[in-house]
Amino acid sequence: MKFIIKIFPEVMVKGDSVKKKMIRQLYFNLKTLFERNTQGVEIKRFWDKLEVYCTSEQSDSIRRILLQTPGIEQVLAVAQFPAKTLVEIADIVVEQAASQIEGKRFVVRAKRTGTHEFTSNEIERYVGGRLFSLGTSAGVDLKQPDVKIELEVHQDQLNLIQARYPGLGGFPMGSQGEVLSLVSGGFDSTVASYLMMRRGLKTHYIFFNLGGAAHEIGVKQVAYYLWEQFGASHRVSFVSVPFEPVVAEIFRTSHETYMGVVLKRLMLKAAEKIADQMGIDALVMGDAVGQVSSQTLRNMAMIDRVTDKLVLRPLSVMHKQDIMNLADQIGTREFAESMPEYCGVISQNPVINSSAKRIELETNRFDHAVLDQAVADAQVISVDQVIENINAAEAVEVCHDVEGSVVIDIRKPQIVERMPLAIENKLVIPFYELNQKFKNLDENKQYLLYCQKGVMSQLHAQYLKDQGFDNVRVYRPH
Repeated sequence: MKFIIKIFPEVMVKGDSVKKKMIRQLYFNLKTLFERNTQGVEIKRFWDKLEVYCTSEQSDSIRRILLQTPGIEQVLAVAQFPAKTLVEIADIVVEQAASQIEGKRFVVRAKRTGTHEFTSNEIERYVGGRLFSLGTSAGVDLKQPDVKIELEVHQDQLNLIQARYPGLGGFPMGSQGEVLSLVSGGFDSTVASYLMMRRGLKTHYIFFNLGGAAHEIGVKQVAYYLWEQFGASHRVSFVSVPFEPVVAEIFRTSHETYMGVVLKRLMLKAAEKIADQMGIDALVMGDAVGQVSSQTLRNMAMIDRVTDKLVLRPLSVMHKQDIMNLADQIGTREFAESMPEYCGVISQNPVINSSAKRIELETNRFDHAVLDQAVADAQVISVDQVIENINAAEAVEVCHDVEGSVVIDIRKPQIVERMPLAIENKLVIPFYELNQKFKNLDENKQYLLYCQKGVMSQLHAQYLKDQGFDNVRVYRPH
């Protein structure tokens, strides 16, 4: 099986040296991903494209990797044949495509590179004539055909295009520097992080824990998901900052109308300190203008004054529904909807047009030693070690034996269908429905939550424990 990788157009209009560097980066990104997931995959680099060769059995997994890799505009699945002459080309196309045009209008589109005695137009006319002469089609239609037969000829090689898939676009991961993204696990911060990754930015994560082990586990899981799906070619960090003492100091020193703005400023200040340690120049936030009181234009300007770092807000002019739709597309919506949240600071009558002088006054009352201590106590792990980190800090009992218990498979339905769990006494309740449906189950039975890597099961078991359910544990097969 062969895939042809079309490069993102913004890469192709760069100068030769920049373009060459970006294509090389994409090449090495894919090599890293292939070596981690499959064996024996070959990748070739050209000045304007990449080509990937794999077995038919590997094709589905390779295609998924390609379609989730930033920098790729389009993926072409092709069948490759040796062919030198028009007759040889036509013979192959007729054999491969005759069944596709039965009773349908068709067109042939060809591209040719190399030295040949025929042009691209001559390929189209000759191959189209051969197909039409079969007498099984409904005719040729150059403008609105039912079937488009696409082929590319490179010297003595024919590529018959079987399918085209749209890629993520954007720049290759790692080609545009590094950012530190403030994440809470909700819609906005996860979508903002994804947009940074798609633009080729190596995206690290920082989480400010306002209370709750389940929330931290959930945010780690979302960060791991984003990294695994869209950025696994590079190792990035997850930073967890204990912010409960900071919140307590805010309550002690800040006026209630300014609490939300002060909290955001302190988060940015802490993120700046950690970004300095990591050598990162820019911070990312999921704010959208006017969405909440702390996100008015004035308040965001006042918040940004606390740091010298560049603050990027990729969602700043997006509507909430558009953000949620994008979360649907990238697979984070269900995570956001089921995420336990802890609102440490809720301002009463929050200010929407904050004053620089008043903010200075609030800042001077705050004991910044508390913030410095929170930064000093921050925990930093590599995102690819999140699974091991969560398992090492398990707060809910893990069982390897299902006897006497009901197993609840909380994976997404499409994953359950593809990889069913071979256990008789089980229920299938997707994690995003679990919190609502668990309370209706028989409270006299013991339940074991199951997911592929044990992260979401740990998260939701902990959350159910926090809600007072003592009959829930985690199932992890040996």
